[in-house]
Amino acid sequence: MIAQEPMKTGQPLIRFASLVLDWLQRMAWAVAPLALRVALAIPFYLSGLTKWKAFLSLSPAAVFLFEENFKLHIFGGLYDLPAPALMAWFDGVAEIILPIFLILGFATRLSSLALLGMIGVIQLVVPDGWLSYHLPWAAMALSLIALGPGPLSIDWIIRRSFGVQAPAPR
Repeated sequence: MIAQEPMKTGQPLIRFASLVLDWLQRMAWAVAPLALRVALAIPFYLSGLTKWKAFLSLSPAAVFLFEENFKLHIFGGLYDLPAPALMAWFDGVAEIILPIFLILGFATRLSSLALLGMIGVIQLVVPDGWLSYHLPWAAMALSLIALGPGPLSIDWIIRRSFGVQAPAPR
C-alpha cells in the first residue's frame, strides 16, 4: 500500500478556482465575439430603420439629409457628398443588411470591414463624434476583423462543415 501525502490546506480551493477560471475563459471565448457583434450591429441597424419609409422605399428625409445636411469635413473645408441620393440608398441598405449579418455571424469579417469603412465616412461627416461613438465602433469592428465571429455564428458552422478548423482558445 502506498502512503498518500497529506492534503495541504487550501489545495481544494486552488483547484476549484482553477476550474472556475478555465470555465470562464472558455465561456468568454465563445460569448465575447457574439457580444461584440451585437454591440456593433445595434446602432447601425437602428439608424438604418430611420432611413426607410416602406420596403425598398427610402424616406425623403434620408435623401434630404444626404443632399443638404451631411457635408464632408476635409482639411477645414465643407464639401457636398457625391451622388447623395445613391449614397443615401446604399447607406440605408448597408445599415440594415450588415447588422443582420453581424448578429447572425455570417460574413462577419467582411461585414465588419464594410462597417469600418462606413465609420470612416461618418467620421468625415461628423468629426466631433470621434471619442463618443466612432472610436468605440471602430475598435469593435477591428476586434471582429482580428478575432473572427466566434463559435456562436454561422461562419463557424460553415467552417466546420467544410472541415476547416477554427483556432482554439488560448
